Amino acid sequence: MSYKPNKNIPRIIGEYSSNKEGPLLFITAGIHGNEPSGVKALEEVFKQLKKTNPTIQGTLVGVSGNHKALNQNKRYIDEDLNRVWTEENIKQKKKHTHEQKEMWEIIEILNQYPEKEYTKRYFLDCHTTSSASLPYVSVQEVNDNDAWAHNFPTFIVRGFSDIITGDIDHYLSRIGMTGFVFEAGQHEDKTSVENHEGVIWLALKEACKLDLSKIETYPECVDRFAKKNAPEQKTFELIHRHGLKDSDSFKMQPGYENFQKIEKGEVLAIQNGEEVKSKWDARIFMPLYQAQGNDGFFVIEKVDVNN
Repeated sequence: MSYKPNKNIPRIIGEYSSNKEGPLLFITAGIHGNEPSGVKALEEVFKQLKKTNPTIQGTLVGVSGNHKALNQNKRYIDEDLNRVWTEENIKQKKKHTHEQKEMWEIIEILNQYPEKEYTKRYFLDCHTTSSASLPYVSVQEVNDNDAWAHNFPTFIVRGFSDIITGDIDHYLSRIGMTGFVFEAGQHEDKTSVENHEGVIWLALKEACKLDLSKIETYPECVDRFAKKNAPEQKTFELIHRHGLKDSDSFKMQPGYENFQKIEKGEVLAIQNGEEVKSKWDARIFMPLYQAQGNDGFFVIEKVDVNN
């Protein structure tokens, strides 16, 4: 799915409110420039909201991510925008790279919606994956993020932000917001847009008390995700990251999909001419099938939801 938004696309894709007290729902999309489905989903959501003008509590804001990378259909320009939200970069107000500048533009937008003006502040960060994948939530176990995530009908993966720091959900959680990352499927799969749209509508229902029956395209806009595409809710924990250096030669074995079972001794990839074998009877997560990225793959295990 090649999608290049207008180069003059506003940072704020849309804003919607019924001028009633309530929470902020802050949705980001296109943080990676080769992941445009969240942008398309937000455009459709705001189109339908404008058409039907339903009542909500609080305010919805949709924000685009890496403008330049979106226009070039590249993951990033100088560095990964989803790795620059570190405490050091924030404290030192770094604006050296393209992505650091984009980060500060997004923060400036968020600062226009201060905590004191809302009953609560929620976030949703929209992404897709390079390999085939069922949709899932990636949640950091801080604040009430995990409890909030379990309102949504999909796989839930804990612990990604505990291993990978500098991602936007790590920052938003750190400043006290409640939310998660939603990975909608493979970058070019048309169902990814359906899944992003569906989860946005459900977030509006849960956070802002939107009556979905007021939306002209309901129930199709939600059912395509919740009934057709979403897996039965299960919770997984991330137990291993296979990191890469820029100098590494790395190639995943073909055919792996997110959540696929793997066994001890199974050859997962070739790195610098050597076989990379599984040390676990578990499941593979986010296998790398794109040119850019320093995460070869992750390993996850199913956990009891009460743990």
